[in-house]
Amino acid sequence: MIFSYYVSDDSSSEEESRPNLANQRRLLRSMFDPMELNTQTFKKNFRVSKEIFLDILKEIEPKFPPVRAQALTPKEILAATLRFLAEGSYQHGVGKDFNIAIAQPTFSVVFAKCLKILEDTLAAKWITIEMAPNEQQAARRYFYAKSGIPGVVMCADGTHIKIVAPVEDRAHHYNRKGYYSINALIICDHEMRIRYVNGRYSGANHDSHVWTVCGIDDFFAGKHQRGETSYKVLADSAYPLKSWLVTPKRNPVPGTPDAEYNKKHSLGREIVERTIGLLKIRFRCLLGARQLHYRPEKAAQILNVCCILHNMCIAYNIEESSSDE
Repeated sequence: MIFSYYVSDDSSSEEESRPNLANQRRLLRSMFDPMELNTQTFKKNFRVSKEIFLDILKEIEPKFPPVRAQALTPKEILAATLRFLAEGSYQHGVGKDFNIAIAQPTFSVVFAKCLKILEDTLAAKWITIEMAPNEQQAARRYFYAKSGIPGVVMCADGTHIKIVAPVEDRAHHYNRKGYYSINALIICDHEMRIRYVNGRYSGANHDSHVWTVCGIDDFFAGKHQRGETSYKVLADSAYPLKSWLVTPKRNPVPGTPDAEYNKKHSLGREIVERTIGLLKIRFRCLLGARQLHYRPEKAAQILNVCCILHNMCIAYNIEESSSDE
């Protein structure tokens, strides 16, 4: 069942209507349980399955303080958080959503709390750069079949997450594409799982700089120094060529072996582009057509949580399709 309500825009009656509006929201929340939605509608609204939702809730619920009278429950807070990540960048929309019904100032507080709990509880479990031996073998087979390059287990690329102009370091966040952003490094495997994400760097930073200073290069260098030379990453020409970081040949002449190599290299690398695209389609707050109205640090935290949820969708075999639009 879907409930709707009317919110007056008459500013002269705003003070009088505020208590009534709060009561309306509490009533709506008491009458509506998102778990009552059918499977398809639930997934469309929250971008995860009911199974994932309940599994997350089970893990994070103990991290919330006891629920006081008329306070939001962890289930309501999680639903509101997922709805925001799925829908876009404006909290105001969540506040007027029939299946959330939470005032914007309240949502702002609980959203920050929920993001931190989700990140602290789930990040280490669902995002890891280490691969089990069987995962490595499967990845090497996939990338060799695609690119003909041996020893590749992952792909790397950068993506810009659009944000409002920050108060501090504004110029550093203005990217070459003409908007404010964070430049996030994402590394994925052959199954589109995100193995590493780092959104701590401003949009003006080049992809190669982010790779060099974020610490991930040291991880792969250490692997090779210990003799694990079949633990390589494919990346585009924006990245520095290294034994463990395989980039295209520069300026190849058409029809030459180097040009053919680049063509195959591109076929192997396209999975990271698809992974980033799928991530942003699932969690539309990250889409370039919108922007996050948060500080860069908060935008990076939102990105981290979206990547966790993306990996959970992969693990639970949740497919994205045009019917989810």
